[in-house]
Amino acid sequence: MKELVVISGKGGTGKTSIVGSLATLSNNKVLVDCDVDAADLHLIIDSKVIQKEDFIGGKQAFIDEKKCSNCGVCQNYCRFDAIKSTNKEGDDKFWIDPYVCDGCGVCVRHCPENAIEFNDVISGEWYLSDSSHGPFVHAKLGIAQANSGKLVSLLRREAKQIAEEKEAELIIVDGPPGIGCPVIASVTGASYILIVTEPSMSAIHDMERLLQLVTHFGIFVGICINKFDINQELTTQIEKFADEKNVKILGRIPFDASVINAQIAGTSIVAHEANEVSESIKKLWYNLKQELEDEKSTNSNIININLTNKTNNGVKK
Repeated sequence: MKELVVISGKGGTGKTSIVGSLATLSNNKVLVDCDVDAADLHLIIDSKVIQKEDFIGGKQAFIDEKKCSNCGVCQNYCRFDAIKSTNKEGDDKFWIDPYVCDGCGVCVRHCPENAIEFNDVISGEWYLSDSSHGPFVHAKLGIAQANSGKLVSLLRREAKQIAEEKEAELIIVDGPPGIGCPVIASVTGASYILIVTEPSMSAIHDMERLLQLVTHFGIFVGICINKFDINQELTTQIEKFADEKNVKILGRIPFDASVINAQIAGTSIVAHEANEVSESIKKLWYNLKQELEDEKSTNSNIININLTNKTNNGVKK
């Protein structure tokens, strides 16, 4: 089993559109949308949710007014300024702002009255869907909720378990943009990374940072230049950079408004229309298959994750 993770240093490079097309072209796979802050792969894949679970991302403190003596000790220890006071003389009461509380628990430890509860927080939901392209694992992180990296790791665990049960040969991951925690959680232990970039200065800058991150983990990587013809000078710059870093350019996809039409129709460009873009993505997929099948170019094992322990992975049954 191999795991292909498609990522981009910035949003808007066309990463999800390309993943949708790869899903159309590939067989016997499991799909995962790890862009949990703004998941949108389901918009171009015909799917139906068959399982929904709560995601418990952490804990949050809550003051029990009946037990609280209003001593203010907890406020002195809170480094996030989450504990507020009414500041009324003779009736000074304390409460915790749930949007500021970081869930560290220091107030719980130091409360002399044991008046602070420390409860699990449902930070979002994750789903297993039946799609036209096979099993599809995705999620929705709640507004202003943290621990997106933890949710990404959960999705990858579930996808791997499903892939093993279905004897799937491939897991295709639509990763989040950037280089932060959710990206690290998406790429760690993957078989191969495809970086999707575009000929713009911001995209090139972010691609370079992303390549540093991926090579730090020792994962084999290739680059796809989307909309390569909108600025040929910058495309040449990307190609020169890739050559210097000994990274393969696996695809060059031209700009075409037909991709937008495919998105409006709720499908991938490969399934929607036969044109130059579709042919370019088919060539990209051919090159990716060569990389995935080459044992010298990919790690044969995906990160070893405990699939049986459901008490620590944020799943609420």
